[in-house]
Amino acid sequence: MKNIVILISGGGSNMAAIVRASQKEDWASRYGARVAAVISNKGTASGLVFGKEQGLDTHVLDHKTYADREAFDAALAEVINRYDTPQAPVLVVLAGFMRILTAGFVEKYAGRLVNIHPSLLPAFGGLHTHQRALDAGCKFAGATVHLVTPELDHGPILEQAVVPVLPGDTAETLSARVLTQEHRIYPRAVAALLSNK
Repeated sequence: MKNIVILISGGGSNMAAIVRASQKEDWASRYGARVAAVISNKGTASGLVFGKEQGLDTHVLDHKTYADREAFDAALAEVINRYDTPQAPVLVVLAGFMRILTAGFVEKYAGRLVNIHPSLLPAFGGLHTHQRALDAGCKFAGATVHLVTPELDHGPILEQAVVPVLPGDTAETLSARVLTQEHRIYPRAVAALLSNK
């Protein structure tokens, strides 16, 4: 069985969408895969509650308790590796995980480390994507699922969804519209990876 480990920092709505899709579509039978664990860098992340309710292993690694980014990433890899086997390499899914990972960590999980970003990459990598799209006068916005590479928000694109920018939109209303699409495309992209499409 291939294990999926999801990393979160907050509410985990994309994590929940993936978990629900894995159950509804029976990924265990279809792909020999299951969501095994949720890891957060914040003990207050409400997504951990959902993870526990679903019977998933939950772990908290507070990044503030580590000397530097490398030490945190080493500890994170140690937990992830509990779910990794040579026969079924773990798939690591970033779902609102608000930490920049070191190049060494990214290389360790190359090809099986996935992220979702709330913009139509390559436009608006980084933070404040919705406000930046509004400030630029964009007519469309969206979300991108991509493989993670050492360069922030630049990995190969797996899936995108487009939403219109409406008159009177704020960063909050645009964010809400994009998020509904994130919940559609992220599970689909993970399932495609599991099926080697």
